[in-house]
Amino acid sequence: MNLAGKRIYVENLGCAKNQVDAEVMLHELSSLGCKTVFEANEADIILVNTCGFIESARKESIDTFFQLRNRYPDKKVVMTGCLSQRYAVDIADDLQEADGMYGNRDLRQIGAFLEQVIQGDRPVITPRYPAIDRENDTRDVLLGFPGSAYLKISEGCNHRCRYCAIPLIRGPLRSRPMDAVVQEAKRLIGAGTKEINLIAQDLASYGTDWDQKSSRFIELLSNLVAIEGDYYIRMLYIHPDSFPTELPAFVANNPKIIPYFDIPFQHAAESVLKPMGRTGNYERYLALIDAIRKELPDATIRSTFMLGFTGDSPQAFNELKQFVKAAELDWVGTFLYSREEGTPAFDDLKLRQYQAAIRQARKDQKELLEIQESITKQRLQRFIGRIEPVLIEEPIDEEDLAIGRIMHQAPEVDGSTVVMGRNLKAGTLVFCAVRAVNGFDLDAVAKDQGGAAR
Repeated sequence: MNLAGKRIYVENLGCAKNQVDAEVMLHELSSLGCKTVFEANEADIILVNTCGFIESARKESIDTFFQLRNRYPDKKVVMTGCLSQRYAVDIADDLQEADGMYGNRDLRQIGAFLEQVIQGDRPVITPRYPAIDRENDTRDVLLGFPGSAYLKISEGCNHRCRYCAIPLIRGPLRSRPMDAVVQEAKRLIGAGTKEINLIAQDLASYGTDWDQKSSRFIELLSNLVAIEGDYYIRMLYIHPDSFPTELPAFVANNPKIIPYFDIPFQHAAESVLKPMGRTGNYERYLALIDAIRKELPDATIRSTFMLGFTGDSPQAFNELKQFVKAAELDWVGTFLYSREEGTPAFDDLKLRQYQAAIRQARKDQKELLEIQESITKQRLQRFIGRIEPVLIEEPIDEEDLAIGRIMHQAPEVDGSTVVMGRNLKAGTLVFCAVRAVNGFDLDAVAKDQGGAAR
């Protein structure tokens, strides 16, 4: 028995790195004769590619699995990804409804795993990483919108923030060979990709695992922008404590790189940052923002903030609010601290202390987002009257409208741009005149269809 002809559907959960993993698995299965389908009801085998980062993500993963299991009792439904890698051994006996569990470290073996599944076995496998030069990065199917792709440059992390379970799930930093990253970028660009989104747990740490000292991220960027073609590069996830001081000037001199900086500050009060294992503070992080905008006045800066962690207090929250007001960030995400077993911070708070902290954090979260909402809307005003390239994602059927994004809007996490225009095709870049701000979104008109700036 083999996999030839089997129809595979992936329900992908979690972060962009998980999406890349799903795309690689689909390539591996395609090479064995499988067919990718995009509706679960059409599949023979359903892969629930899980997230295991925090409690809410694990709950979503389990709930999604059971929804699909109950809806399709006659199909093979397996769990893959981060939750499986971290917890498969612990939960396999209790989750008998799963036809198998497979982790996320050696994606080349997904076919052998599914062979066992269709033979009636119930394999539970948490693979180790292969040698770095033997990993597969080929992808035939991209699960995002046309014209955009994620490009993973490293795996794992060495920062060891005390709250973070990533090292438990994905291990220490493993930077991919530079030539492999560049060749993958060339393939994506050659296939028509307009937007390359670089991802890692921390882009700036790229290459530091090679000699335990120097980042090779700027060198990698130099090689990427040298590729011929019509494309943009976006940088996602740069740890503030390792931010390269020369990066803003490099971006300013290389128009293929979008002046978009995703910097997860997580907090501004030193009373919270220090227990996190971070070396920054209010003044240092504000100075970083100022340095970026001095070199790139039009730069877009996104960040995330964690509420309810050790050291959080009314005074710390007040400091965070003042930071958010002073920083005037373009985009902000917030999340509640998840007390993760196995992390160094797990014993900082007893269960009742943690529960009380989260109750307060929910109130603080609402207040912080209200503050940021007005800032984001004000920051968006600067685009009105400007001509911006818009990556078209979804044309609206039977209407002269499409949903897309300007380069200052990252996929999935930021707002969108609604474009008026005829014959707009997904995956194309269209120059548009931005006419208005509508909530967190922009309204625009295709330039060659009456959209001249005014």
